[in-house]
Amino acid sequence: MTNTHSDKIKVIIADDHPIVREGFVNIISKSPDLMVIGEAENGNDLLDKIRALDSDVVITDIDMPVKSGWDAMAEIKANWPKLPVLILSVFPEEDYAIEFFRAGASGYLNKMTSTGLLCSAIRTLASGQKYISPELTTKLALDSVQDTGKQPHETLSPREFQVLCKIAWGKTVKEISEELSLSGATISTYRSRILEKMNLKNNAQLTHYAFKHGLLK
Repeated sequence: MTNTHSDKIKVIIADDHPIVREGFVNIISKSPDLMVIGEAENGNDLLDKIRALDSDVVITDIDMPVKSGWDAMAEIKANWPKLPVLILSVFPEEDYAIEFFRAGASGYLNKMTSTGLLCSAIRTLASGQKYISPELTTKLALDSVQDTGKQPHETLSPREFQVLCKIAWGKTVKEISEELSLSGATISTYRSRILEKMNLKNNAQLTHYAFKHGLLK
């Protein structure tokens, strides 16, 4: 039996690179039970699409211009709490996924993942469950039985972690404040908290830590 549009899982995709979005659309369109009903190139565009379209799952990148995926996800959770968000990012899952879940994501996949896992993750989120990859499930299980303390960056809030990465990439307070739509004073406050929590003294030490622990891959 051929699926009608009402039977399909309706997906909105947000990524600032058209060729990436095109690739995701092609992958998803090959599954008879899935369909892409909207595309967005930044966080504001994504929120507009969600308001206008009746979607079941949102897929978004994190690092987008105008409004980032982080900020868009916060608004999605506030205004559409039942709408699941799947993060697709180039960042390594073992270092970033937990932060994304803490920020409100329902699932996380690295952009290098297989096409089969992407479609499986969409179906899992549409059924009301969270998607955690087999690799991350194994890591979480191992972490839960090991008596080890958290790494310093694991004590940061999602926003602090985001600011840490931007500082480590060499961005100025002004650049970060513009990208996150926050005041320079607020960014400076986040920076101070980050340095205090991680027991670091300056941006140079912070950058060294980020590269040493593979946070900028």
